[in-house]
Amino acid sequence: MTRKKRRLYVLVLCLLGIGTGSALTLTALEDNLAFFQSPTDILEKPAGDRNLRLGGLVEADSVERLPDGASIRFRITDTKNAVAVVYTGIVPDLFREGQGVVAEGRLGADGVFAAREIMAKHDETYMPPEVKQALERAGHPGGVVGGTTR
Repeated sequence: MTRKKRRLYVLVLCLLGIGTGSALTLTALEDNLAFFQSPTDILEKPAGDRNLRLGGLVEADSVERLPDGASIRFRITDTKNAVAVVYTGIVPDLFREGQGVVAEGRLGADGVFAAREIMAKHDETYMPPEVKQALERAGHPGGVVGGTTR
């Protein structure tokens, strides 16, 4: 075997190793990726069995405690569409109707979003950029809903 062929084989093996390592890394990270979606985005193009972040406002009069005492059901809206959410666990102190919220989890086959984590905004003037953009796309400039900034 000539030197030129040996170098070519080493180069091909190195590229194959790098490609395999990259593919394994991306596969391992795939479950940790969470794409932000608004209720309208989810209803227009369902994401299947993917990890998502659903953001919007907690719909008024939609929060209810389930009989097990540990679960809560509510709806997240972008004022255009709404998606039902079920969460088991302790909700943040700032979680309440009409406030901005981001839920991370998966959309079930029944159209109910099973949240693994709930994140609420931390003060009266802050709104996650993704939620603000979703509200603007729904026709509420600047994230203003009902005359007040949320």
